[in-house]
Amino acid sequence: MKTFKKNWEHFETESKLYNHWEKSGYFKPEVNPDGKPFVIAIPPPNVTGKLHIGHAYGTTLQDLMIRYHRLLGDASLYIPGMDHAGIATQTVVDKKLRKQGINKNELGREKFVEEVWKWKEEYGGEILKQLRAIGASCDWDRERFTLDEGLSSAVREAFVHLYKKDLIYRGEYIVNWCPKCGTAIADDEVEHVTQKAKLYYFKYDTNFPITIATTRPETKFGDTAVAVNPGDERYKEFIDKEFEINLDGVKRTIKVIADRAVDKEFGTGAVGVTPSHSLIDWKMAEDHGLSKVKVINEYGKMTSEAGRYEGMKVLEAREKLVEYLKSSELLEKETDIENNLSICYRCGGAIEPLPSLQWFVKMKPLVEKAKAAVKSGEIEIVPKRFEKVYFHWLDNIRDWCISRQLWWGHRIPVFYRKSANLEFKNQNLKLSKDDIFVGETPPGNLDDWVQDEDVLDTWFSSGLWPFSTLGWPKETSDYNKFYPTTVMETGYDIIFFWVARMIMMGLELTGKIPFKTVYLHGLVRDEQNRKMSKSLGNVLDPLDLIAKYGTDALRMALIVGSTPGQDVAIGESKIKGYRNFTNKIWNASRFVSLRVTDGDLQSGELGEGKIADLNIDEKLLTAADKKILGRHEEIKKTVTAHINKFQFSLAGEELYEYFWHEFCDEYIEASKDQLGSVIARKNDEAILKKEIAAPEGLAMTNNTKKILIKILSESLVLMHPYIPFVTDAVWQELREFVPDLADSIMISNWLK
Repeated sequence: MKTFKKNWEHFETESKLYNHWEKSGYFKPEVNPDGKPFVIAIPPPNVTGKLHIGHAYGTTLQDLMIRYHRLLGDASLYIPGMDHAGIATQTVVDKKLRKQGINKNELGREKFVEEVWKWKEEYGGEILKQLRAIGASCDWDRERFTLDEGLSSAVREAFVHLYKKDLIYRGEYIVNWCPKCGTAIADDEVEHVTQKAKLYYFKYDTNFPITIATTRPETKFGDTAVAVNPGDERYKEFIDKEFEINLDGVKRTIKVIADRAVDKEFGTGAVGVTPSHSLIDWKMAEDHGLSKVKVINEYGKMTSEAGRYEGMKVLEAREKLVEYLKSSELLEKETDIENNLSICYRCGGAIEPLPSLQWFVKMKPLVEKAKAAVKSGEIEIVPKRFEKVYFHWLDNIRDWCISRQLWWGHRIPVFYRKSANLEFKNQNLKLSKDDIFVGETPPGNLDDWVQDEDVLDTWFSSGLWPFSTLGWPKETSDYNKFYPTTVMETGYDIIFFWVARMIMMGLELTGKIPFKTVYLHGLVRDEQNRKMSKSLGNVLDPLDLIAKYGTDALRMALIVGSTPGQDVAIGESKIKGYRNFTNKIWNASRFVSLRVTDGDLQSGELGEGKIADLNIDEKLLTAADKKILGRHEEIKKTVTAHINKFQFSLAGEELYEYFWHEFCDEYIEASKDQLGSVIARKNDEAILKKEIAAPEGLAMTNNTKKILIKILSESLVLMHPYIPFVTDAVWQELREFVPDLADSIMISNWLK
């Protein structure tokens, strides 16, 4: 005899269900071969990563959409994959080797990269297992990695295309340099933190007539001018004059220039121009023809241009120079201020603006198409207010530094002929066409060529993700059928890093938009609306929460109460509440199943009763029947409308309230009287005979059973995108006595 277990046991049931789904091929778009494509390419998590609560949130949103459209009959494809994460992965493996007493530089590039691949194979797949735990119904046979053969080919194709269109160039320019990571990073990878600082007022030497103010006196060894506002009467007599200075043994010629960028109210209204260590000053130097002197190197130490300070770390040099200024009576005063410190988004180290020979993508020529795609509505951003953020970034965009001084990543596909006899790091692209080759394999003998040492920014390869994962640049069947993708769901914090670049790259390289909708979610915060951090001790590990409360409870807690583009607060009490909801679904389903089959409520054994069909006799409907059936039709329409408008929280709230309070608390209670005593007192032969002799009573009983199964089974379908595990577990129980139910709720049909 089949038994309906008393309790919902998520821990042992969820993994079994997931494995069954995957083995049955339910995650493949071929489940609905004639359906229209609905495609989401997962934002590829870093290969170094561990599933955090933000991953769980985004994955749940993506999977909700995929499961909904699969039920609609769409050919739904959820593309999984990982990002090689250049800086992060190289750092992790470098640390691992150092603990073993192995120096990366002594090991050499080729051997080091081999070590990274070994690490990737050993640890890199962990996050994919974790994505399975959250219920991500990805087509794992289509899994991609940004360094796999197909995507590497796409990266080379993209680079060559952009280079041939003169959209990629190499040149010396001031970049954001991370001494700790040893590489340049892009403008939008720089984070800013408020810090307490000192503003120092001083003169270079006693012969210089102007006092300047700066928070970084150590950079003043690289000053080649002092800039003042042309409308500042205090300094008009000095404009265009040159002065010879001696700053603690470092001699320079300083020219006083006029520039409207200078704020008369800040400090003394006069600023030292340090072209090699400030983007603003670099531009000023270009406008005024100033020389550029580099006094800080790639290791964050002072160069020979700083005289006796050579080799000192930046902060050490600052301290020593301030001592000198005080002892020489050149320091007029110092004040406490707050300013923003630029730090690396990966390691948290201080960024040094430095001139460096790097590869860049010209962004301006790519901007207009990207703006037009959103302005025209061809691409929709949800929520719409983020369009302003998108346009602002595009309107103020600078060329994108795409080269990184790393070994792990896509090596830049540029080769230089050795016979050109140029120092590799100093060479430029003013070479003859015969001395440079851009592409996969240079002509002739490979030994005659040397490849560029740098690798491409990780965002370059991930910018191709929506189409490279489908086979581009080849005209594959997947590319032809599933591109453009449908929705890009990601956090609002990477609209610059990634979303805008995908749009620009997609339009330039494929001639098509990469996706039709951008859905932006917020950050996950704790119950007090604080950002989660280890220092606060409020970090929630989704795998621990899944083990404790179940995947369905976590998914529901993440979705209900969330709004596109807004941060969402979550804590264990909320998750526990939705664990109670999954238990409610199980218990109500158990009760209904046993009642319908004339089973035993105590033992949980299903009876012999079957539901031949779900055709309801409207003539036998009670007031309670009519009320629940009417509300059920309303809920189907309301939930569908909300999901179609990306209002996932509203749909979830409706389902929760409807199922718990209207179906369980009201209708199931009403049904107990309508089912009569046939089940409740089936051992009382006299009453049983009396009931059998009452055809109308039996007809009403059967009608009530059909209504219970109809409402329950259809409610499970409505809830499945949110809570996939308990809904299919109950579905499998219903298949024991209800005809024509699909083999899995995953491949059933959404309610029309």
